[in-house]
Amino acid sequence: MIKSELIQKLADENPHLFAKDVEQAVGVIFEEITEALASGDRVELRGFGAFSVRHREARQGRNPRTGDAVDVEEKWVPFFKAGKEIRERLNEDDR
Repeated sequence: MIKSELIQKLADENPHLFAKDVEQAVGVIFEEITEALASGDRVELRGFGAFSVRHREARQGRNPRTGDAVDVEEKWVPFFKAGKEIRERLNEDDR
């Protein structure tokens, strides 16, 4: 599902809301999650999962085309851990 599909589904399920308002609400939610992660905070959505950032040390990598050694700088990357409810739904036998 992409962002526009999410907005459309929410608008369809809530006919009393304008699609533009739903789009703005989704945008605010994503922006707040992004800002929290950028400031080093953890974001937890109960029943869904938790977003956090992890540090990756600098390392020696390889260019897949040439095989040459490449220096990869240290960086911070987003990390998502699925919540218990999602894991249980994904592992139901009747999928």
